[in-house]
Amino acid sequence: MSSILTNNSAMVALETLRGINKDLAMVQSEISTGKKVSNAKDNAAIWAISTVMSTDVDSFKQIQDSLNLGNSSVGVARGAAEQITSVLQDMKELIVSAQEENVDRTKIQTDIAALRDQVGSIVGAAQFNGLNLIDGASSEDVAVLASLDRTSAGTVNASYINVSRTDLSISNSSSAATYNTGGNTADQSLIANGATNAGAAATVASGAPAQDIQIVTAGDGTGYQIILDDTAGANSIGQRTFEYVANADDSAASVAATLATQVQNFLSATGESGYTVARSGDTLSITNNSGGAVDITANAAAGGTAGVSAGGLGDLATIDVTTNAGATAALTSIEGLLNQSIDAAAGFGSAQKRIETQSEFVQTMVDSLTTGIGGLTDTDMEAASAKLQALQVQQQLGTQALSIANQAPQSLLSLFR
Repeated sequence: MSSILTNNSAMVALETLRGINKDLAMVQSEISTGKKVSNAKDNAAIWAISTVMSTDVDSFKQIQDSLNLGNSSVGVARGAAEQITSVLQDMKELIVSAQEENVDRTKIQTDIAALRDQVGSIVGAAQFNGLNLIDGASSEDVAVLASLDRTSAGTVNASYINVSRTDLSISNSSSAATYNTGGNTADQSLIANGATNAGAAATVASGAPAQDIQIVTAGDGTGYQIILDDTAGANSIGQRTFEYVANADDSAASVAATLATQVQNFLSATGESGYTVARSGDTLSITNNSGGAVDITANAAAGGTAGVSAGGLGDLATIDVTTNAGATAALTSIEGLLNQSIDAAAGFGSAQKRIETQSEFVQTMVDSLTTGIGGLTDTDMEAASAKLQALQVQQQLGTQALSIANQAPQSLLSLFR
């Protein structure tokens, strides 16, 4: 039945054309924005997931800046520690040269003081954005923001890389030990020199059994001396005094260990291979294989003052090579300070490497999250282009179909002619 009041064909054609226009508008929006999900109306679930991921991407970009700042700060500290190590190595060379007796130790001490001041200059300048990791101003670790960890429940926790500070300053006060030279004992109550009384020299021939020196008693302020003297000039050792003043925390074994270290450091620094030193408990043993005799004297004296060690590199202030005993003690002191700066540089290097690795990982995370967000929300431009052309053809056909349907009632006029 045909009706001039109701045109069903036109209604169907119009509804079809509306659907085509709606799809066409959606495809055009996808092409113009580049997103198939640009708001919650498009796909609420995908939009929510992508929005959370987008906030994480923004957060990781801020973390990248934090890591770059931390990397720069630690890099400055590492470079400073390496430079200080180089300066201390130069200082060690001067101390080694001061072991010779026919050198101008006063001039050497002047050079050492200049290098000490250079260490202070390096420490003072080793800051980035006001943060100095080696000046000893604080002992707290520096926390570098490294990541935001999201759990399956949606909880977010920040994680950090903790960088330990190292005090390499020279501003800490220290004092050198004072040996009571007027109080040397001639008995065995403080130190025993084999079968020879303390204060007397024992002549040890080359190839003879080792000379044992026992630390009998250790007391606060008690000083101990070991003197090696090649009086006949049969070998290259000359005369050398090794000296240590004990503090309240020292034991007989620790005093023996300190003196043995001094002797060993001297032999290593001078390249003297004709003597060996060993330590067992409270006794150190010196063996002479130099080819000539050597006199070994052991002295002890109460009433001295133990040295006060400072934090950082403050013990540089007590290095004094102008005396025989001071030059010898400086070898042991510089070794400890040099190891401290080496450890600091190594620690900062490890921390900087970890920060760089984390920075690379964060960048990978940003790239992966960005790719994932794109996969969820970005428009497939190839498919959208093909769909656009198809919808444009459908739109043209729908328009033609609606035109034909609108002309159908006019055919009824012929029935009334």
